[in-house]
Amino acid sequence: MKRSGGIYEHIAEAENLRLAFWKARRGKDGKPEVEEFRNNLDAEIERMRDDILAERVAWGEFHTFTVNDPKVRTICAAPFRDRVLHHAVMNLCEPVFESFQIYDSYACRKGKGLHACLERAKRYTRRHNWFLKLDVRKYFDSVSQPVLMNQLQRKFKDKALLRLFAGLLERYCMQPGRGIPIGNLTSQFFANHYLAGMDHLCKETLHIPGYVRYMDDFVLWADDRETLLRTEKRLRDYCAEELKLELKPACLNRTALGLTMLGYRVFPQRVLLARRSRRRFARKLGAYWNSLQKGEWSQDDFAAHVLPLAAYVGHADSVEFRRAAMKKIGCSPQARTA
Repeated sequence: MKRSGGIYEHIAEAENLRLAFWKARRGKDGKPEVEEFRNNLDAEIERMRDDILAERVAWGEFHTFTVNDPKVRTICAAPFRDRVLHHAVMNLCEPVFESFQIYDSYACRKGKGLHACLERAKRYTRRHNWFLKLDVRKYFDSVSQPVLMNQLQRKFKDKALLRLFAGLLERYCMQPGRGIPIGNLTSQFFANHYLAGMDHLCKETLHIPGYVRYMDDFVLWADDRETLLRTEKRLRDYCAEELKLELKPACLNRTALGLTMLGYRVFPQRVLLARRSRRRFARKLGAYWNSLQKGEWSQDDFAAHVLPLAAYVGHADSVEFRRAAMKKIGCSPQARTA
């Protein structure tokens, strides 16, 4: 397998570090650490360049917090300077990771994403009679750091870059030798790459007729359940032996009965919202409307929050549900004129 080299020194180039800063600051203008970095941009870039070339990068401490949407997760937010370096590294390394991805891997990739994955799933659901849905138990906290480093060594030959990766991984572990932090740009690429070998196994060795993966959620389609049962056994063995991961209990069913994935219910001829997505929409819309009514938000603030929420549910057959949810909280045109 050909490995990529000559990357590390380019990470330290001023132009790359400046680009990384502008990427890292998106949506964060006004925050003290961002403004402080920006006000001393040339000096900060020069200092980062010197630290990278001298291999004395000192990673900062995470700021951790918990989110519960749609399930409880602990987010590890890196200091802003670290986030700039994450972008600087991935500006150069992303093409290497991308070159090993199959077409039907959809998380954290340009031109892919959740709704592209949904469209592909709709296509396979119309074509095949059975599906098998699998995901990894506590995925980010279960990633084996030695296995990941071995994978990275097969893709990159810069010793300094590999030492940088190793130092980044050593800063976080839920148990010895395991885990990557949720909320870091580098973690997204590591986590997506970690399962890429399984993608190739499914498509090139097992020849599964339908397959998509969105991070650690993956679905397989076939025309008979026996093919999927055999494949499930093979994948469980592969994940346990090669990746040191445990898969959750599988969902094996006929496509006509509906597949729940990514917050939707996918049927051969239609797509509905999953129950949790309906609850989420109603809860968030109610909270947004309440903020508008109390004068805490302007109409523009309200619209900025509602539009992406409406776009998400708009990918399903949800017109009547949306009307009912709006009417219930009193923000539909009919409710306001009643």
